[in-house]
Amino acid sequence: MQGVIVTDVTADSAQVPLDAPLRGATFGQAFSRFFKKYATFHGRASRSEFWWWFLANAIIGGVLYGITYTMGNPMMVNENGVPTPVWSVAFVPYTLWVLATFIPWLALSWRRLHDTNRSGAWWFIGIVPFVGGIILLILFLLEPKPEGARFDR
Repeated sequence: MQGVIVTDVTADSAQVPLDAPLRGATFGQAFSRFFKKYATFHGRASRSEFWWWFLANAIIGGVLYGITYTMGNPMMVNENGVPTPVWSVAFVPYTLWVLATFIPWLALSWRRLHDTNRSGAWWFIGIVPFVGGIILLILFLLEPKPEGARFDR
């Protein structure tokens, strides 16, 4: 009977430098690397790193926004047009999450574009009304290119 070789995925992923993309990243690895590379615009990010974080951010942001909407919307402003305390308190966690994750989200997007051998400045195409977001989505979905290693340090 032949022996089975078992490899430890976490040990292998720990050997991947932060500049290099972690191909086949798990949800937890992508979440962890997102915060470890908080404002790192050099290097590359694999599709799995990018899309797992996209999912995590959508879930967390959606829950926080849902709480804000549910608690605050019926009582958003009083008769004088002033935001009510309930809405203000409900809005704080969502605002803090958006502020805390904007720069790393920009950096992750930048690194994902590097993995497709494009300058991170392509991120700004997303600002173009109507088509910009679609073009950016397509760029995020593209296969990685080995030439993107030029963005590694």
